[in-house]
Amino acid sequence: MPELPEVEVVRRGLQPAVTNAVVTGVEVFDERSLRRHAPAGGAFAKQLVGRRILAAVRRGKFLWLPLESDRALVIHLGMSGQVLLRNPGAADDRMLRIRLTLEHPSRGELWVNFVDQRIFGSMAVDTMVATSDGLPGGYSGMATAHAVWQDHIPGQVAHIARDPIDPSFSARAFFTALAQKKTGIKRALLDQNLISGIGNIYADEALFAARIHYEQPAASLSRAKATTLLAAVRTILHRALAEGGTSFDAQYVNVNGQAGYFAHSLEAYGRQGNPCSRCGTLIVREQFMNRGSHFCPHCQRLTRPRPGSEGPPR
Repeated sequence: MPELPEVEVVRRGLQPAVTNAVVTGVEVFDERSLRRHAPAGGAFAKQLVGRRILAAVRRGKFLWLPLESDRALVIHLGMSGQVLLRNPGAADDRMLRIRLTLEHPSRGELWVNFVDQRIFGSMAVDTMVATSDGLPGGYSGMATAHAVWQDHIPGQVAHIARDPIDPSFSARAFFTALAQKKTGIKRALLDQNLISGIGNIYADEALFAARIHYEQPAASLSRAKATTLLAAVRTILHRALAEGGTSFDAQYVNVNGQAGYFAHSLEAYGRQGNPCSRCGTLIVREQFMNRGSHFCPHCQRLTRPRPGSEGPPR
């Protein structure tokens, strides 16, 4: 499933093409891609046609386009969703599910194609609600004067925690919540209600960089170790962004259909049987939550806390 870097790559590609563009047409080729759209709020196409798009915003793995109304177009890529920019009249992409026709004030007409092989992704128009902390709802990359949409977020995204490269992310709140988690640290990193945008790939990479075993109890981490881990998470995400995300096949691509190449920089994920870059011990893969965890058994040793010693990081 695409994680924060892959979704942010899409957001960055969409931003200049859709901002201030007006939706002039909507074609739905597969109704299954509207599974998250609530028809009670109005028909999907009717809520979009004639509306101006104000920006492209992301929180974690969720992407939305705030509209010149109290609503937003929410895009979830699922496991194989792609958002592709095309010139009008271009041949249809395979597995095209939804097409938006936009009229941009300087770029003219363009198509936004939503392509999805497995149909786990979706588009939906959702009502925007005020953020609980009064801060921007997500990352837009826009250093503009305050606008109403900036401190609002789609209702179906409001429960998702902020991600670690969001300027409004609170490290202190994260550390406090982490100290109360009664799970292994990798499960905590994958909890989108605690910290968003991290999936299996980047969790393994960050834990490898921080030398932490994936089953290490989250509450057992010292404040220093938790700080090291958060720094590793941010470093890995920024590196992946710089390389266009991680693509193992043709699924995770930018808006022009180009794949990222961070897969060549992975140190742990998918490298089972290869020597650790630090100590030479072979990387191993263990079953974890219907997927796998990749780690170095020498560099990432599991340390069980002594009975009664559990508590918040100091």
